[in-house]
Amino acid sequence: MEDEQLAVFDEYGNRIGIASRSEVHKKGYWHETFHCWLAHINESSGETNIYFQLRSDKKKDFPRLLDVTAAGHILSQENIEDGVREVHEELGLPITINELRSLGIVKGQLIQRGMIDRELTHVFLYSKPVAYDEFQLQLEEVSGIFHSSIQDFKALLQQTKEEIDVEGFLVTGTGEKDFIKQRVSYHHFVPHERSYLLEIIERISAHL
Repeated sequence: MEDEQLAVFDEYGNRIGIASRSEVHKKGYWHETFHCWLAHINESSGETNIYFQLRSDKKKDFPRLLDVTAAGHILSQENIEDGVREVHEELGLPITINELRSLGIVKGQLIQRGMIDRELTHVFLYSKPVAYDEFQLQLEEVSGIFHSSIQDFKALLQQTKEEIDVEGFLVTGTGEKDFIKQRVSYHHFVPHERSYLLEIIERISAHL
C-alpha cells in the first residue's frame, strides 16, 4: 500500500508529478482523495443522520477512531470516479458513481508525527437510507458503522457540546453485528481539521 503511486499537486491544484504514497506523506505533497459521506433525513424525527465508519484496530493510522463513512486515495492512473471502489470495498455497498452527488473539492491537511497529509478531497454524498444489514464491512479496514444527528456532530465540532450520542454496530469476532449506543467526544474521531468537517456539514445540509 505504501508503494501505491499517487499524482502530486501544488497548492493551487496543478499536477506536478507522481510519487509513492509513503513519499507523499513523508514530504507533505498535495494529493487527491475520495470521501463519500452517507447522510439522509430521518423521516420520523426530521433530523439529518450522518454516518461514520469505525476504523479497524488493525489500521496503522488512527485505529479504533470514527472517520468519514468511506474514503481512500486516488491512484495516479485513476479518475476521480474510480474512487467509488472505496464504498464497495470498505462498506460492501453496490453503489454506483451516478448515485452519488458531488459536493466539490475541499482542501485539508492533517499533520502528525511522521506524517504530513495534505489532501485535495473530492467529496461525495449518498443520501438514501441504508439498512444496517446491507453493510458488509471489510474488517481489516472497518470494524463498525455508527451515526449521529448532523446537528449534534456540528455542536461537537463547535464545542458547544462535549459529548454526543452515536448508535450503530460493531462486528464481533464471530462475524455478527453487535448493536450498541454510546456517548463519544471529539477525541473519538480522527482529528481532521474542524474547519474541514464544518465545511462538509454545510455542503451536506445544502444538498438535503
